[in-house]
Amino acid sequence: MIHPPIRRHALRAAALLPLALASGLACAQQSPALDRVSLWLGGYDAHVDTTLGASDAGGRYGGSFNLENDLGFNDRKRVPRARLDFLIGDSQGFSLDYYSVNRSRRQSLARSISYAGNDYEAAATVRGKLNFDFGSASWRWWFGHGNDVFGLGLGGAYYRVHAGISGAASVNGEPVGQASSSTSDGAWAPMLQLGWRHAFSDQWRMFADAAGVKKNGGRLSGHIVNAALGVEWLPWPHLGFGAEYGYSRVVLHQRKHAYHANLDMKLDGPSLFVHLRF
Repeated sequence: MIHPPIRRHALRAAALLPLALASGLACAQQSPALDRVSLWLGGYDAHVDTTLGASDAGGRYGGSFNLENDLGFNDRKRVPRARLDFLIGDSQGFSLDYYSVNRSRRQSLARSISYAGNDYEAAATVRGKLNFDFGSASWRWWFGHGNDVFGLGLGGAYYRVHAGISGAASVNGEPVGQASSSTSDGAWAPMLQLGWRHAFSDQWRMFADAAGVKKNGGRLSGHIVNAALGVEWLPWPHLGFGAEYGYSRVVLHQRKHAYHANLDMKLDGPSLFVHLRF
């Protein structure tokens, strides 16, 4: 025979169990600040400042030049960008990101410059080129189930750079005719991401993202930092628009047999996206 107090506790627990399960299910629901699948396609109208430098294998100075100031590159560049996020469960999933900066220009120099042992005199016609590609993949955890969620991501990034200069040059004051110096390489590096999402309503959201990539050693080392603050307007269930202001800093060092090359590039400016969501 079941003792009356024990029976009362059992009945009370049975009555509270559905409420506890319902509460747990409510907590496990997907946040309104997140989408099951989210594809961003757009462009980055970036202000760009780029310096290429070089030193000999012993670490002594080997010259540098700025693409915008010395070679007349436009300091505004539209950079294509794509992002894909999808959840596995309600609070974690994959995040993919890609952008590419490709620039080339032929220019008559206003001042003499040196790079990788070659001297390019004032009034010489030279051609500069820079191609930089960045892609990343990470696993992200989102904490919180209300209108605010905070994210942590761990993953890897692949970056590739091709840069160089060519034109009439001299070595130690002696003309050598056409000369060129270039660098091309790619590398993988670990990446850390932080994020925040807030849903004001079904149609308006705000977000912030930051990511850092760092690699020591190897042929192509350095660090890359990306940060953005933006808003989303979602007038339709599966289609919306995004606008953000972003900043990126790319500092890379490549070890070559004849010399070491350096890239220091900064990008900042607004981006606009078409946002497909499911």
